[in-house]
Amino acid sequence: MNNVKSTFSIKDLENLTGVKAHTIRIWEKRYNLLEPERTETNIRYYTLAHLQKLLNISYLNNNGYKISKIASLQNSEIPKLVKEVSKNDHTNNHAIDTFKLSMLNFDQKLFYDTYESLITEKSFLEMFYQDFIPLLSEIGMLWQTDTITPAHEHFLTSLIRQKILINTEIIQSQNQEKTDKVFVLYLPDNEVHELGLMIINYQIIAKGHKSIFLGQSVPLESLKDLLKYYDDITFLSYFTVMPDKEHIADYINEFSEKILTKKSIKLWVLGRMLQELDLNKLPKQITTFDSIENLVKKL
Repeated sequence: MNNVKSTFSIKDLENLTGVKAHTIRIWEKRYNLLEPERTETNIRYYTLAHLQKLLNISYLNNNGYKISKIASLQNSEIPKLVKEVSKNDHTNNHAIDTFKLSMLNFDQKLFYDTYESLITEKSFLEMFYQDFIPLLSEIGMLWQTDTITPAHEHFLTSLIRQKILINTEIIQSQNQEKTDKVFVLYLPDNEVHELGLMIINYQIIAKGHKSIFLGQSVPLESLKDLLKYYDDITFLSYFTVMPDKEHIADYINEFSEKILTKKSIKLWVLGRMLQELDLNKLPKQITTFDSIENLVKKL
């Protein structure tokens, strides 16, 4: 591991591993599985090494190993056993734990090594849905509970973003456009959460459609310009935090007036801010989706 100095409370360990604080204390007292450090004022705290060990213990326990059996192992034997078990384990828990460790330790090599191991077993899309989406969901919770910092989240999402870009470039070089469908992918003003939009872009290209990816924080006037070049466009957007609750209805009205000027122009949209709208009152040219998977089915 790198020399990144990170300390954790027992509540942090609970958030990161899913093992209840009460259970951690029992494992410490009864089996001596963890020995927390203490400050000069006798406050207990845990290190990255403790976290890694607890993730491994939890993984083995969830795969049928009794705590008493795990406690009888030497510290060096635990990660070896985890590697053996993970070879025959068809769940994604171990990979997600390893990605979390790479994030906490700002360890790019561990991220890349884990990625390379997974990509030999499954396709990139399978990895995204089975590993990255659950991981990102957990990261959101860890950020909300102050277990990790925004720097951790940015580090991890930038690495995932890099992998989406690399794989998108690969299919762009391999796939020919097979249809006349034109999709314009964008995020509204001040919206920067683009991983979901990027993976949709990947799948649009994979299906042979034309994709124009505009990315983050695009004003409506810029979208209007595209109407000069194409008669039949499906705009596609992801409302994660913007437009906010106070402005989303006005945004939809303005989009309808300025962009949806004829029946062949459509808007597909998803994201949690849609819960602030009455979806039954949207114009017919606007289609909403509750997940990336359901949107992809309609491509």
